[in-house]
Amino acid sequence: MSVTHSDAPEAPTSGPPKAGTPATEVADGAVTGGGVTGGAGVPHEVGRVDDVPPGEGRAFVAGDVQVAVFRLRDGSLHATQAACPHSGGPLADGQTDASVLVCPLHLYAFRWSDGACTGAAPPVRLFPVAERDGALVVTV
Repeated sequence: MSVTHSDAPEAPTSGPPKAGTPATEVADGAVTGGGVTGGAGVPHEVGRVDDVPPGEGRAFVAGDVQVAVFRLRDGSLHATQAACPHSGGPLADGQTDASVLVCPLHLYAFRWSDGACTGAAPPVRLFPVAERDGALVVTV
């Protein structure tokens, strides 16, 4: 399976969720940052690749960061912040293809290549994500 990138900011939560478990809610509020993380991070096993059906996304917690992980139909993986920077929409519920992720609330599109919005919203952060022996590993 191919490995792609993704990078997301820390969104406030209503209490620290247990690492490696799916996130059940996305916190409201502004999210800052954008683009692909260039520095070294900490890898977190967040779930199994099979937890994310092809062509869909799911929310997880990596360390103390809420992330949205997508498995495209070609098998590639992407990870981003869980909340849209425009209005806090749940990005894991968005539509995606090989080029962009579309927020389900207001249809802002964010490029997988650099996190930039194709419209007026701030960029999303993208996190490195990989498959290791069937596990999803997101580096934050």
